[in-house]
Amino acid sequence: MPRVVHFEIHAGDPQRAIRFYTDLYGCQFTSWGGESYWLIKTGEAPAPGIDGGLLPRRGEIDGQAVIGYVCTVDVESVDAYAERVTAGGGQIVVPKMAVAGVGWFAYGKDTEGNIFGMMQMDSSAA
Repeated sequence: MPRVVHFEIHAGDPQRAIRFYTDLYGCQFTSWGGESYWLIKTGEAPAPGIDGGLLPRRGEIDGQAVIGYVCTVDVESVDAYAERVTAGGGQIVVPKMAVAGVGWFAYGKDTEGNIFGMMQMDSSAA
């Protein structure tokens, strides 16, 4: 079965987005290819997960820009990361909720208007 192997974040202000995700999750950004493109390292092997990229947004958010999938990040505490989202200039757009038998989930919006998910694994969530 095909698997997701890469993600991309489209940003109106790439440096602002880099600061946001570096401060929020500790992601590492590296300029790549001599273009306005940054590789994103999200963790160390052999931990599960994927790495991605960040590039300047092409088009406006009003439906002319890239519309994509929501990526969800595994976090230790949705509450703690929700505080970090707002402290970094983002917003919580879907508050923490239980996913029965799986964990706690919330959606955030970054400084560029992109939606992302956060999941705290907890099999006792109800």
